[in-house]
Amino acid sequence: MEAEVVEAELVLPSYLSFKRVQMYEKYPKGQARGRHWKHLKQIIQAENYQNYPPDEPNYVNIESPPSMHPCKRICDITGYEAPYHDPRTNLRYANTEVFKIIRSLPNEYVQRYLALRNAAIVLK
Repeated sequence: MEAEVVEAELVLPSYLSFKRVQMYEKYPKGQARGRHWKHLKQIIQAENYQNYPPDEPNYVNIESPPSMHPCKRICDITGYEAPYHDPRTNLRYANTEVFKIIRSLPNEYVQRYLALRNAAIVLK
C-alpha cells in the first residue's frame, strides 16, 4: 500500500491560496513593486493631443463653468478662513488676536493688504 503512495504524483499549485505570497514571488527581480502615479505634465507629454479633434475634451482643453458656490473669505493676515471683517479697515480676520494686530497696523500697511486682495480703497 505504501508503494502506491510513493509512486503517485501529486499535483499541487505553486502557492497555496491561504498562505501569504512572498514579495519576491509577487514581483520578480527588475519589476516595479507598486503603482506608479503620473503627474499631469507626464500625461500631457505621453499623449498625442495634436491628433485629437479640437472639440473632443482632454487634459489640455478642459473648460468648466464658474462655480455657483460663494468664494471663501480668507484672513488677510493668517490665511485661515475668516468669518469677520473690520469695518474701519475692511480687512478680514480670523480671531481676536489678529483683530488686535489689524487695529495696530499703520494705514499704509492696511492699503498694501487691501491691494493684495484687489480691494484697494482710500481710507479716511
